[in-house]
Amino acid sequence: MKEIQASLDKLNKVVDYLQNNLPSNAIIFLRGDLAAGKTTLTQAIANAKGIEGEVTSPTFSLQHCYGEGLYHYDLYRLDHEEFMQLGLFEEFEKEGWHMVEWGSDTLKAFLEGVGYNVVTIDIEPKENSRIYRIAI
Repeated sequence: MKEIQASLDKLNKVVDYLQNNLPSNAIIFLRGDLAAGKTTLTQAIANAKGIEGEVTSPTFSLQHCYGEGLYHYDLYRLDHEEFMQLGLFEEFEKEGWHMVEWGSDTLKAFLEGVGYNVVTIDIEPKENSRIYRIAI
């Protein structure tokens, strides 16, 4: 596990680590309390990939596709079965980074059981920064 402490204006430290250590196709579970910085990290990744425009949490749409191989999911309201019924599982076949907010342990176990490697990033606010615990 890699631990990186960074303020919001130094998120490039986290993004650089991810770019240097993750394959071009990855499922990344973002974990943390409300307002921990899950969407902010996704915005920083989008910026590093040259994606312009605002990155917002897909709370009501469940998924945003930003282009350049970046997908963003908010599964707060879904359980594992609903995720499957909505056809979101098939989205993971697309090449790119799949940023998943509120992914359950059940979904993680299922994905790993069918051969996917799921990276987890636990985000913990700490004073004027965040601690990012990255398990690849």
